[in-house]
Amino acid sequence: MIGKTEEIEEAEEIAEMEDIGGMCGQADIQQITIAEKEAGERLDRILDGRFSEFTRSYLQKLIRDGAVSVNERPAKASARPACGDAVAVCLPKPEEAEILPEPIPLDILYEDDDLLIVNKPKGMVVHPAPGHYNGTLVNALMYHCRDSLSGINGVLRPGIVHRIDRDTTGSLVVCKNDAAHRAIAAQLQEHSITRTYRAIVHGRLTEDGTVHTTIGRHPLRRKEMAVNVPNGRDAVTHYHILEQFDKFTYLECQLETGRTHQIRVHMKSIGHPVLGDDVYGPAKCPFPGLAGQTLHAMTIGFIHPSTGAYLEVSAPLPEYFEELLKKLRRA
Repeated sequence: MIGKTEEIEEAEEIAEMEDIGGMCGQADIQQITIAEKEAGERLDRILDGRFSEFTRSYLQKLIRDGAVSVNERPAKASARPACGDAVAVCLPKPEEAEILPEPIPLDILYEDDDLLIVNKPKGMVVHPAPGHYNGTLVNALMYHCRDSLSGINGVLRPGIVHRIDRDTTGSLVVCKNDAAHRAIAAQLQEHSITRTYRAIVHGRLTEDGTVHTTIGRHPLRRKEMAVNVPNGRDAVTHYHILEQFDKFTYLECQLETGRTHQIRVHMKSIGHPVLGDDVYGPAKCPFPGLAGQTLHAMTIGFIHPSTGAYLEVSAPLPEYFEELLKKLRRA
């Protein structure tokens, strides 16, 4: 016979599960199974790895709101599921986010009536995402361009035709109208745009080379990409040695394709991860205070959508990158 305390706890659990169901309504419920490598990790960290499209703070809020269950029981962020446990995540219907212009300074390398090329700083997110709707490049662009941004990619990504990672610096094209957007997007799809990067990688490379693999979403860690996974897409990176140091190499990388995290994943795949990369590199960075990967989108070149002429723009290396090179040269 169920005791009084157990009866109350059972009733509370049922009520809580009903609350989750009511809150979810017609929302999207994502089911995942805890893998062996994830067993014993905190629930919020597991979700952070599986749901790359959301910030960790947003996922933690879902947990606090009772929208996450483990084996059909409400769970806390600190829960440590076992291998094989079933996790259900109720993702509420996306609300129409109001993206506001913000007077954030922009380093503009080129601008005309069709497009502009900005030098994105380290730490700036390109476009808003759930739980992160301000302080992005889009907020700054909306203030600078007012209503002159392409709308093809929707309200969260006005003007954005391609992107670079938060901690990658350098050249990024922004389109002011849909015609320019379509023209640049077509060149990206054809792989005809010139894109060269500068990177410092671990280890001493001795010759130039090319990495040619497929790249796709990591089967377990959704925030990561991996080479040669099922349903991966063709990816080609050419690299050229600019300077060699004792334990590092300064490279120029040219993209033939443009996959998510391409250079970072490719360099890891050949045993030379990008210095400072806290996702694909060593757990401990040899340079304390270095925030994120040492990767810079140096040059971008394409056929201008209106003039038909080839346009090429380069972004100077950021100060932190230059200082790091000086330290390596003195070592």
